[in-house]
Amino acid sequence: MRAAAVAALVAVTIGVAVNEVAGASNYLATCYYGTWAVYRPGDGKFDVEDFDPMLCTHGIYGFAGLDEATHKIKSLDPWNDLYDNYGKGAYMRFTDLKKRNPELKTLLGIGGWNEGSTKYSEMAASASFRQTFIASVVDFLKTYNFDGLDLDWEYPAERGGKTIDKEDYVQLIKEIKEAFKPEGFLLTAAVGPGKTTIDDSYKLTEMAKYLDIFNVMAYDYHGSWETYTGHVSPPYMSPLDITNEMETFNVNFTVNYYLDGGVPKEKMAMGIPLYGHGFTLNDPAVHGLYAPANQPQPACPYTRQAGICGFNEICTMLNEGGWTTVRDPDQQAVYSYKDRIWVGYDDLESVKIKTDYIKSLGLAGSMVWSVETDDFRGLCGFGTKNPLMTAIWTNLNGDIPTPVPHTTTPRPTGPTASPEPTMSPTEICKKAGLNPNPVKKCSPIFYDCVQNGDHWIVTMEVCAAGTVFDGSLDTCVWISQSDECD
Repeated sequence: MRAAAVAALVAVTIGVAVNEVAGASNYLATCYYGTWAVYRPGDGKFDVEDFDPMLCTHGIYGFAGLDEATHKIKSLDPWNDLYDNYGKGAYMRFTDLKKRNPELKTLLGIGGWNEGSTKYSEMAASASFRQTFIASVVDFLKTYNFDGLDLDWEYPAERGGKTIDKEDYVQLIKEIKEAFKPEGFLLTAAVGPGKTTIDDSYKLTEMAKYLDIFNVMAYDYHGSWETYTGHVSPPYMSPLDITNEMETFNVNFTVNYYLDGGVPKEKMAMGIPLYGHGFTLNDPAVHGLYAPANQPQPACPYTRQAGICGFNEICTMLNEGGWTTVRDPDQQAVYSYKDRIWVGYDDLESVKIKTDYIKSLGLAGSMVWSVETDDFRGLCGFGTKNPLMTAIWTNLNGDIPTPVPHTTTPRPTGPTASPEPTMSPTEICKKAGLNPNPVKKCSPIFYDCVQNGDHWIVTMEVCAAGTVFDGSLDTCVWISQSDECD
């Protein structure tokens, strides 16, 4: 529910807004979703229905982009994002997660690393371009039922931006916030961890007047762009950091630098990575922090990018055996090595350290990048799916809420709807739209069938935990509510 009263509460204090936004939760649990994971192979494929809305107070869909010619927001993957032209409609399926958890707030992220900085710099520098952009955002959020925008400009005044971006960024978010107030939309921003970026890009005290939440990206402190090993997100400083002039490359420095710079603790969500950065050691006998490593770790099977692996990939590797795991006593960060491979990551104990830190400082809560790299299929033996996200939620907020029965939203009608089928049914697709599992009744699996020319496009969907798809009702219901379950 969006209302002016909620917007007013958010503007006064995030401490109050947490209760408005997240029901019984005491702390924010903001969850980014990198939607390109839908194209990953095998057990790495992650679609909207794999997102657990009970483990998040805010879900952020990453990413939309900025049209350089029109200065309007746009979809970066129309086939996945939209229902138009027989697309998958992930925007609306994502915002429909609020039907399973009415307390969830869904936001649309715009930007990201690959979008760069130049076109955002150009848009923010012009009053007319800003107004064009903001009007398009308001319309976009209304159309797809989002509750707000997460601005992920990486970064003002850097990567092709201009020095004046620092001032223009404040003016941009001020004008966005003014346009959002009548709609009750939230305005959040992903902000960088490095001291140089903070100094170059942000006027923190001014930004704090308009942003509801600062999503502090407290990760990527070290990675395979360096020639030595280093942890992706060390909580604290090591004496070796001093030796290597890396004193500011840790979570504790970043958080306190934002606080000292004027960001209210009630507006800060501290980032926790659900992935790790890996290296190939020059010498397997030299395997501590700052060990020489001129090459990245070979690509993992799902993320398929050298030097970075999701926690779901890391825990699978560790289960194969032969690894040595070390928790550095100064940084309180964990890493593992085997032969010449070295990887730093966050585990369950890391999550406990960081969530205790969040509570000790009275921050607004946590943020994760990103949900599709947790062990979301529960294959690593932790006794639950999403073990890191589950630990974050329970350490901050206690028991996980119970989902409401899931109701599937029919495909929209009108000019973007699929035509009625003129072709013969198949074993799976008896009709256009939703079809039950043909192999087994009382199943959580169902299929969305769309006619495309002379063939069906079939998407397998899965109901929420504890519910099944009822073919007679054309929706997901509790098992006890389905006549198909005996």
